[in-house]
Amino acid sequence: MQEFMLPILQSALGIFTLSFAWVFGRDIVTHKERMANATSWTAFGAVGMLVNFFDTLGIGSFAPTTALFKFGKMMPDRIIPGTLNVSMTIPVIVEAYVFTTIIKVDPITLCSMIAASVVGAVLGAGIVSHLPEKKIQLGMGGALFIVAITFIVGLLGLMPVGGEAIGLTGTALIIGVAGNLVLGALMTIGIGLYAPCMALVYALGMSPRVAFPIMMSSCAFLMPAAGMKFIKEQAYDMKSSIMITISGVIGVFIAAYLVKELPLTILKWLVVAIILYTSATMIRSALKKEK
Repeated sequence: MQEFMLPILQSALGIFTLSFAWVFGRDIVTHKERMANATSWTAFGAVGMLVNFFDTLGIGSFAPTTALFKFGKMMPDRIIPGTLNVSMTIPVIVEAYVFTTIIKVDPITLCSMIAASVVGAVLGAGIVSHLPEKKIQLGMGGALFIVAITFIVGLLGLMPVGGEAIGLTGTALIIGVAGNLVLGALMTIGIGLYAPCMALVYALGMSPRVAFPIMMSSCAFLMPAAGMKFIKEQAYDMKSSIMITISGVIGVFIAAYLVKELPLTILKWLVVAIILYTSATMIRSALKKEK
């Protein structure tokens, strides 16, 4: 059964891709007059390649893309959320497909944690959306900081931490599934899944490489529905979405090769750096809300 789970997962990703591409392509043909935007195709291409390169490394793409959009005055603020979801959907699906192909991970662990994140996003949206975002950001930021320090201590050889496993069983699998369910729910209020998922996977004794197919596949199954909704509501910038989709896929392939070839020790330090960066970002965002 296990040998069939990964092909089934990748086939499902293919169906999601075709469904999204059909809706996106049909909207381009039907409303091509909405392609007008003063920003050049080259500028949007550079943004797409850059942010998706770093997204593939686990840093995330929404925050840096938003910053670049606003800095360059590339579009009205009101359509930035829709543009992010539409333009990043196919690159994230490609990330998931590439990493499930090049990095070996236990199919049961992979599929279970993906399913948990989707269930969390769907069922937890109504609950989580009413929680105080500032307190969640402070709590998550503090927790990630503590986890990162623990990992640093382990990498310096002062205490055992992490592992090389490619899958989970028993209690560890239950914890992993429960953790990703919560992370899927937190995505509905803008708490990114990448860094917390990295921390969860590494803390449960798995190889940091395994985090990449898990976290990217989780997002790949969540994003197409959101992207199609924004397309149907015409709440996105068409020109930027086309170019960022194309150039973003190129950025994904370049970064995926880099992740695959990085020595494990360097990759572990990269994971720690991403977790610390995300922790600082969450705490800073929460403190800004107090002003």
